[in-house]
Amino acid sequence: MRKDKVKAFELRRQEKSYSEISELLGIPKSTLATWFKKEEWSQQIRDRLGSTESLAYPEKLALMVKATKERWARLHQQYRDQADKEFFKLKKDPLFIAGLMLYWGEGDKVLKNCQVRLSNSDPRMIRMFYVFLKKTLVVPEEKIRANLLLYPDLIDEMQKKFWSKSIGITLDKFNKSVYIKGRHPTRRLSYGVCNIFVMSRELKEKIIRWTELIQVELLKNMV
Repeated sequence: MRKDKVKAFELRRQEKSYSEISELLGIPKSTLATWFKKEEWSQQIRDRLGSTESLAYPEKLALMVKATKERWARLHQQYRDQADKEFFKLKKDPLFIAGLMLYWGEGDKVLKNCQVRLSNSDPRMIRMFYVFLKKTLVVPEEKIRANLLLYPDLIDEMQKKFWSKSIGITLDKFNKSVYIKGRHPTRRLSYGVCNIFVMSRELKEKIIRWTELIQVELLKNMV
């Protein structure tokens, strides 16, 4: 990536406007718009900057909020439409079906958190979902994260090493573990509960849509 583009991205992440970046780096705003148009995080920065500038104009702010909601709604619908197109090819893959079944039963269903997350105490289940994310959905390894829910008598480092080896995910991909107290002190899950997750609204929209489609597909075949 060219050096001025790298610097432009750094400045944008610092929530600088196109005008500010253009003045600092001498890059045309039209070029910046091309670079950032597919970056969802940059669009969110644009919305925040626009909100700050429009606080003194309630009517303008209301129109901007409405336009923003409509734009995000269109984008999310595009994700679902793409999921429909991809489903008919992916459904031929047994691992795709297995991954959806796991998510249907154990996955996070809340769209707004943008988190594709599966939680379980069975390493084989977490391993299968990890492979599903990496091999079938082609999610880059660096975007797949994990964290553990542990009882107080479990050693964090030891459990992370166990899950790392069982899943095939490196230790640096684990976020901070959370310690919990159970109602039954004598009932302990030997290695805690593992959460494996990816932060992506696009993938969340798609996987929720796919679970809907697979339900229809299965019910159709049962008739």
